Amino acid sequence: MFDAFKGKKVLVTGHTGFKGSWLSFLLTEIGAEVMGYALEPEAGAPSHFAMLGLEDRLSHVVGDIRDVNQLETALHSFRPEFVIHMAAQALVKRSYQDPAETFSTNLMGSVNLLEAIRKCDSVRSLVFITSDKCYENVEWIWGYRENDRLGGHDPYSASKAAAEIAFSAYTRSFFASMPELGVASTRAGNVIGGGDWAADRIVPDCIRAIENDTPIVLRNPQATRPWQHVLEPISGYLLLAAKLHDEPLKYSGAWNFGPESSEVRTVHEVAEKIVTHLGKGSIEVAKSLDQPHEANLLQLNCDKAHQLLDWHPRWKVDKTLQATAEWYKAQLEGQEIRAITRSQIQSYFNQTL
Repeated sequence: MFDAFKGKKVLVTGHTGFKGSWLSFLLTEIGAEVMGYALEPEAGAPSHFAMLGLEDRLSHVVGDIRDVNQLETALHSFRPEFVIHMAAQALVKRSYQDPAETFSTNLMGSVNLLEAIRKCDSVRSLVFITSDKCYENVEWIWGYRENDRLGGHDPYSASKAAAEIAFSAYTRSFFASMPELGVASTRAGNVIGGGDWAADRIVPDCIRAIENDTPIVLRNPQATRPWQHVLEPISGYLLLAAKLHDEPLKYSGAWNFGPESSEVRTVHEVAEKIVTHLGKGSIEVAKSLDQPHEANLLQLNCDKAHQLLDWHPRWKVDKTLQATAEWYKAQLEGQEIRAITRSQIQSYFNQTL
């Protein structure tokens, strides 16, 4: 799989974010020529992107995907073969605070990218990443398949469903007549791992509380999520990108990447594991009932990826939580971040890069 990217041009939007920094670092390690297009990392918070020194390892373009002119200029000047679209406003709670920003970024920003790709004949493979929350979640006990109904209670989920609809329209209206271009949308379960410091996510909240010697406060402790390490969906994105490049007609479409249903855990269980692995911390449940709506149950059916891509999760949830805690423990102890990140990538893929 890695050979498909060696010496090839890959554009990653959202490369300064949590998932984007892991993906971009991996691509540079395997010899790809990477351009990243994203906003600067969030001010006032630690940055995995900065800790990895990625600005010196790739072409770093600071830009907003809502700026269609800058985005098109970057794409056309770089002329990538592969595009992996991750840029987004990715937080549910923030979507309640600023729904207009969420829709403009996640819908119109994505439309801008699709429009730029439509006009750029170098692109051969597009992986368009949305979210498992794009499904209309009725909290049934089985996983959502790729052809299930889209929707969303909160602005974030609705914006991702809207981006999927836009992607489908571009695929049928334009990309279907471009036989050398493979395009796929992907939906992944909740991702955890080292290097995430976003607000209102369980693992970063745990780490901040432990650092500050304050209790970990849980808003929705019994909510279950399909937790997976950040490298799980990234492995799926890269495998799919390579397949799209070689056989665009066969692999274009929608794909789920998530853990087995047996690996689902509650938010409370995740917090307990982080505390156990780090050897310190305490947990409290928020008493306030004035919380925005959050789904209690959401999981994916990944049979399509299992059978047609031969993609399968490599790490069970206990290993995922262990690796995540070990990354943060190393960071808190002042270890070199590039080394711990590289070590976990090599462990996950079971090969030296």
